[in-house]
Amino acid sequence: MSLEPSSLHLWMPLAFSIAVWWLSTGIILRLVDGTGPARETRALVLASLALGLGLTGVVLTRDLTTPVGAYMAFVSALLVWSWQEITFLVGLVTGPNRQPCPEVKGWTRAWQAFRAIAHHEAALVLLGAAVILPSWDAPNSVASQTFLVLWAMRLSAKLNLFLGVKNFYESFLPPSLHYLLTYFSRRSFNLFFPISLGLATFVAVFFWEQAWLGESAYEIAASSLVASLLALAILEHLLLVLPIRPERLWRWALAREGG
Repeated sequence: MSLEPSSLHLWMPLAFSIAVWWLSTGIILRLVDGTGPARETRALVLASLALGLGLTGVVLTRDLTTPVGAYMAFVSALLVWSWQEITFLVGLVTGPNRQPCPEVKGWTRAWQAFRAIAHHEAALVLLGAAVILPSWDAPNSVASQTFLVLWAMRLSAKLNLFLGVKNFYESFLPPSLHYLLTYFSRRSFNLFFPISLGLATFVAVFFWEQAWLGESAYEIAASSLVASLLALAILEHLLLVLPIRPERLWRWALAREGG
């Protein structure tokens, strides 16, 4: 049974998003592996190159309402996002507090946790403005939508890690950032988790519906790409609580784990 063209337009962005998500995560993990100033220099150079390409792509694609334009805008936003991922994981952009969590609770603990990633959060605001402002009201808004999904779901993941989940993704953090683990809480469930998952699912369904009802190849590709990314972010949230080891998906990239 052959697939209708509209079905292909729905499935191709999903397959593309999964491939990019898996491969880009592995590349970043591999890139930040190791120690010493050489690693930081290499990572900063490559991250800055990705940032420059991504910001250029955001501007060049904002008026390009074709499937290719949707894919290019999607990748451009991911390239910009990779800058904060890399600079954070090598410890260049984290926060003024680089010490383990003291024996405090409540809002004091929350404040200490925020200070541990304050510079990272400020960088996200600046990067978000650089992506969203040029593309928000443009004919092709895939870049801004992609960045907003990444931003919102990353914030949700941070809050869930702080409030308590089963898995910490600790093998993804280099040893120099292991102090951040002391700000996480190990528990099987927190009340915010189903709320965050429910809201994300609602938005994902909205974008899938927009993709299904799209009147042009661009609209189908654009909505499908954003919906696929959100579905992957929901999967990452589920990996926080399921009794499995998510690092197995990127065993090839985690050299320090012994392959």
